[in-house]
Amino acid sequence: MEVILKQDVDNLGYAGDIISVKPGYARNYLIPKKMAILATESNKKVVEENNKQAAHKIAKQIADAEAIAAKLAKSAVKIPVKVGTSGKLFGSITNLQISKSLKEMGYDIDRKDILILEEITEIGKYKIKIKLHKEVQVEMKLDIFAEKED
Repeated sequence: MEVILKQDVDNLGYAGDIISVKPGYARNYLIPKKMAILATESNKKVVEENNKQAAHKIAKQIADAEAIAAKLAKSAVKIPVKVGTSGKLFGSITNLQISKSLKEMGYDIDRKDILILEEITEIGKYKIKIKLHKEVQVEMKLDIFAEKED
């Protein structure tokens, strides 16, 4: 069954995409939750027209995302953490902590758009990936260091 997504759905597609899913998934989940509509000829034409009108807006969003990506690639997120005597962390570093640090740096990035590439268990330098737009991703440095005690 073909449906048109009304919003981004993880592991399925982005808003405006025409995708093919099993009929039960469409009828029982996507359509009742208003995440998708049936892909009839008239709905396809409406989406096509909307996509044409939104092309300029999307190009501007991609350009803005690429400009932010260039700035982020040059900088590093620094997070102070409590550590034991052996350098191991108490707890773990989460997307929320990284998002808060980015917000302090002046970048408003949702925690869901941050991917930690490797497990962070001790102080050191790591890499994270940030999704700024569906077509723009940037790899960034993450610096984990021991918080100074008073």
